[in-house]
Amino acid sequence: MAEPERPRSSQPRLRPAPLIFEPAEAAADPEHFFDLESIEDPRELLTRATELTHAFRAATDRSVEFQAIAAAQLADPRRFDRLTTADIAERAQWTEDYAKKMVEFGRDLLRGAADQAP
Repeated sequence: MAEPERPRSSQPRLRPAPLIFEPAEAAADPEHFFDLESIEDPRELLTRATELTHAFRAATDRSVEFQAIAAAQLADPRRFDRLTTADIAERAQWTEDYAKKMVEFGRDLLRGAADQAP
C-alpha cells in the first residue's frame, strides 16, 4: 500500500478525464483496455493513455483519503463499537503500523474538514 500523503491545503483538485466503464464482455477480454487497443494514431494513444493515467492516480488518491477517513472514524474512541488498529488492519489487509498511520491521516483530514466548515 502507498503511504498516505499529507492533506493538500489550498491546491485545487484536478478533474481528470472521466473513467468510462466498459461493458462486461469487453472487460472480460484481457487485450481490451478502455478501447486503447483500437487507437491507431500514436499521438492520440499517448494523449488518451495519459488522461487515463491521471484519472487512475486521482481516483487512487481520493480512495486512500476515504480509506483514511473511514479508519479514523472506526477507531474513534467515542464510538461504542470502535475497532482497534489491529482490527482495522485486518479488515483492510494492511499492517498494523500502516493502519495507525492511516487513522492519524484520517484524523488530520477530518480536522481539516471541520476547520473549513462554514
